[in-house]
Amino acid sequence: MAVILYHYYEKALGPFRNLSDLPAAEAEEVLAAIRQKKKTMAAHRPDGYLQRRRELEQLARALFIAKGGKPVRTAPHYMVIGECEWLKSWYAEGEAVHMPISGFDTDTLSFSYGDLFPTFSPKVQDGREYRGKVYTSSEIVTLIQKYGLPQVWNKDGVNGPERYIEVQVWDEGPLDMLINYI
Repeated sequence: MAVILYHYYEKALGPFRNLSDLPAAEAEEVLAAIRQKKKTMAAHRPDGYLQRRRELEQLARALFIAKGGKPVRTAPHYMVIGECEWLKSWYAEGEAVHMPISGFDTDTLSFSYGDLFPTFSPKVQDGREYRGKVYTSSEIVTLIQKYGLPQVWNKDGVNGPERYIEVQVWDEGPLDMLINYI
């Protein structure tokens, strides 16, 4: 089975625009501008979102390194395994780029079964084995074999917060090549 990674974005802005690459004050300004437009999912992010995001990214990075991961970036770019129309709906004019996982060094990819926020949220206490964890590529394959893709079994979100498998991309190189073909 060929694993395809997808990245969803606002068409007018282009792919892989990352708030985590900006200084904290500038990222807050960008998020404030997004909130004023109120047309996208990002407009509804709560106060403290960026601080929590940075905390989760560093936690994911540390856990990944502990498993032998070799991140190049300090903060990841985000993709998901397989198509997820729900993510496309987050944007006023959503687009997607995709690339086979074979185009990446898997030592620079970590995975969470669901978004990092609910995966590590103290509010989500359902006892599912994938809470509070990041996975390597071989580990996530095992989890997919066991549970399937969340966007298939939880398309409408009624079975929990996981709606996709998030991929934390810790290397810019393959993405630069992908962007050059858009």
